[in-house]
Amino acid sequence: QVQLVESGGGLVQPGGSLRLSCAASRSRVSGLNMGWYRQAPGQQRELVAYITNAGRTNYADSVRGRFTITRDNAKMTIDLQMNSLKSEDTAVYYCYINTFPISWGQGTQVTVSS
Repeated sequence: QVQLVESGGGLVQPGGSLRLSCAASRSRVSGLNMGWYRQAPGQQRELVAYITNAGRTNYADSVRGRFTITRDNAKMTIDLQMNSLKSEDTAVYYCYINTFPISWGQGTQVTVSS
């Protein structure tokens, strides 16, 4: 497995922005999809966005147009730029990479509240 370290969570007001980052510990990330899930209290973990090695992206309907996922294979990092945040975006966000089994980050809390 690959170790993933996330950063960038925090408290933000509705309408604000946050940027999450995830760094992989090894170089063996090329060719693998990477992305973000989130889990709100009492809810199942849901896919937020992912990006392929070629840079193709996919987003949950709830975040499309507000979130942008990017990837830097040379730095072994992915970022999630989150704009126009809503209270329903409040959750713990987990970075992942499609190793077998899947590798997960430790999670970072995002709280959207006035």
